[in-house]
Amino acid sequence: MAFTQFTITKVLPHDVFELENKLREVAMLKDASVRPYAQAKIVLKTMPYEEFRPAQRYVLSDNLAKVQHLNWELSAHGYDLLNLSGYLTVYTDKSDEPIDLLPPIIEGQLEANGLFVNVINDGMHRLYVGRQEWKLPKVVHIVDVPRQYPYYAYPIPGAAPWDEVTILPGDVIPAGLIKKFHRISDNKRLYRDFNSAFLNVGGPRGQQKQSA
Repeated sequence: MAFTQFTITKVLPHDVFELENKLREVAMLKDASVRPYAQAKIVLKTMPYEEFRPAQRYVLSDNLAKVQHLNWELSAHGYDLLNLSGYLTVYTDKSDEPIDLLPPIIEGQLEANGLFVNVINDGMHRLYVGRQEWKLPKVVHIVDVPRQYPYYAYPIPGAAPWDEVTILPGDVIPAGLIKKFHRISDNKRLYRDFNSAFLNVGGPRGQQKQSA
């Protein structure tokens, strides 16, 4: 469905302590008993784009337009989408249900070649727009996740990973497109279910609404 504009009617802020506590409650999509961030190191910080990599090899033009519109709407309430000091519960004129808006999530993990790499877990479209607008993003950086629960896809390798990201028109992903390189066959077994702790924040494409 194509992006349509909306108006933000109310914003409820939550501080960084509530953000961290909620993240520690996030469960795995296929095993609600596992909370991968329960003992992790969680820090809200500004981070240059050179210090983390996308895993997703595309962005959708409709989602990019949605992100820009969202930021313009938030600015009228005194918030910057890429400089949040916690998280927001946002109400709009298009739905009776609010959404929780978190900073982008970056996870650091050790790869097979011995390098420690930061990968975008959530917020790909926001970070893509922020990079185009030359904004230094504030992100949630998470490390020390149990080794058996890595992010489900590999970060894009090479010297210029952002150059591998393609803008697709509209909101449709063409058949056969390699979206990410998954770590395991049943990749959803490694999904974090952010909706287990937050409201309507997105999820696997085709199962829940796609996060920006």
